Amino acid sequence: MNIHLVDGKYELFRYFYSPGGGGGDLRAVRGVVGSMLSLLESDATHVGVATDHVVESFRNKMWAGYKTGEGIDRDLYEQFGPLEEALESLGVTVWPMVKFEADDALASAAEVAAADKRVKRVLVCSPDKDLAQCVRGKRVVQLDRRTNETRDDAGVVEKFGVPPSSIADWLALVGDTADGFPGLPGWGAKSASTVLAHYKTIEAIPPKAADWKVAVRGAEKLAATLVSGRKDALLFRSLATLRTDVNVGQVDDWEWKGPKKSFAKTAEMLRSPKFAERAAALAGKRGA
Repeated sequence: MNIHLVDGKYELFRYFYSPGGGGGDLRAVRGVVGSMLSLLESDATHVGVATDHVVESFRNKMWAGYKTGEGIDRDLYEQFGPLEEALESLGVTVWPMVKFEADDALASAAEVAAADKRVKRVLVCSPDKDLAQCVRGKRVVQLDRRTNETRDDAGVVEKFGVPPSSIADWLALVGDTADGFPGLPGWGAKSASTVLAHYKTIEAIPPKAADWKVAVRGAEKLAATLVSGRKDALLFRSLATLRTDVNVGQVDDWEWKGPKKSFAKTAEMLRSPKFAERAAALAGKRGA
């Protein structure tokens, strides 16, 4: 079996900011629900969608500048809850995160699925660079459903210059403006990739540039910055590292077994009554 793990917040943002997607009439929710129906109709059997029920998480206590809900369009923010309710009505497994983040749920689910020998492939449906750390060979991959592109281990190296196991270290040095931490001054994507491709982790990077076994422009300054900012770098890596201990259940819990009776009303609310017809037809086809 294949497992599809979906970043619900990413999907909601994508549909909200697509042409004609904004506004306060749940058009973004309608877009995501329709997308999940299409995913199920494409023979997906086990689907889990992670959402940020609230934007803040335990990471906000670790770093004052970490991302919050400030600046999110009010119409978009008000669709977070209805999205969860609509997906649950569709019968899709939903992980609404409060203490943790949606990415943590996806990473935890990927870990659970990878440990199940019945699982052929795990598809983490999001192009988010944070989730690249979940990739394992060709068995756990990222899928960008918008472009239908997959990113396996080799794809992560091609994109970022480092393997999945070094993504959190790479983000710590480079920074992540979307998550609200700056990285270290002077460290860019290229320099971080070059150094980490060889040393893998921040701790393994020699404090003196003269001892580096890779050639990087401005190495002496970068080395000095890392020495003085090592504490911050390690903190940023902790912020970037996804948790894999979120309770997401087991693979069998994520099997789609048809919509709930309430989905007909949900479809009407979304002004898409055909959603209910599609879901019922698919459930009947599968004997759900």
